[in-house]
Amino acid sequence: MQEIRVELTKTPKAKPADETKLGFGKIFTDHMFVMNYDAGEGWHDPRIVPYGPIEMEPSAMCLHYGQSVFEGMKAYRTADDRILLFRPEKNMARLNVSNERLCIPQIDEEFAKNAIAKLVAIEKDWVPHAEGTSLYIRPFIFGIDPQVGVHPASHLLFIVICSPVGAYYPEGLNPVKIYVEKNYVRAVRGGMGYTKTAGNYAASLKAQDEAEKQHYTQVLWLDGVERKYIEEVGTMNVFFKIDDEIVTPALQGSILSGITRMSCIEILRSWGMKVTERPIAIDELAEAARTGHLKEAFGSGTAAVISPIGELKWGDEIMSINNGEIGPVSQKLYDTLTGIQWGKIADPFGWTCEAK
Repeated sequence: MQEIRVELTKTPKAKPADETKLGFGKIFTDHMFVMNYDAGEGWHDPRIVPYGPIEMEPSAMCLHYGQSVFEGMKAYRTADDRILLFRPEKNMARLNVSNERLCIPQIDEEFAKNAIAKLVAIEKDWVPHAEGTSLYIRPFIFGIDPQVGVHPASHLLFIVICSPVGAYYPEGLNPVKIYVEKNYVRAVRGGMGYTKTAGNYAASLKAQDEAEKQHYTQVLWLDGVERKYIEEVGTMNVFFKIDDEIVTPALQGSILSGITRMSCIEILRSWGMKVTERPIAIDELAEAARTGHLKEAFGSGTAAVISPIGELKWGDEIMSINNGEIGPVSQKLYDTLTGIQWGKIADPFGWTCEAK
């Protein structure tokens, strides 16, 4: 395994004075992890260096053709001052899934996990202490060949940056309002919807802008072929409690296989609840809402963990869910997941590991 070279900054930045006003993704720590890929040499020169600008050519391929993938994960400070990572091996495995789809060379998942743990250990003083805060970790890979021509890159960078964060949504754990998109398409089977690549998020901007104009927090996407089946929210997977059954869209190649989604399903089933992964039509959901069978809805993702949904707007129809309040399943899932992540409760699944 390659040795990671470490160069510490000589000009450390001041830490945030008020951890209740961190926002999300606005502040960055002192250091970043960097590793190069060159054809014929493979991944090499892993290093932790001061955070700063990246120099590359204006012709760098990522700027023109979008060969770029990323991950999102967090580190959490426990009451006894340990720093925990949550299922980092799953993030690295998913990064390689994205790599494969975008013709990016595979990374050594165990090495990458250890490199992230080392970076977080160096940046441990940046992991915030305030309730509900954490250190967001953004690994990403992009092609840097100085060539305007459509083909897979031969030269790439793998970088990890970190950001102390508060709640992703200003509403916090209060239910969010979601706009169901009818006109635009984000992904289709056979495309890149199941990967974390920059292009997926570029495709979502127009609908997100429209949702915000109508005072909705996020977009719920329908399938790109029939415009009928629910897929995911822009930054979250989605779940619905219909009577006593939890329903979530099946992974069929056009939505992301969320680490938090996976964890929710495993926790719910460990509680003896019925969880079904299947196609669910927006018509079915609307009918369940009209007849009182839709009891709860919530999103799941690294950024927000659990985000209850209090209202859905589909065309002219407004679906109010659980009177716009958080439901008992959403609350229990949030308490359990965050309890495990912050080390407040036992971790019977063995999902956390210490960054040291």
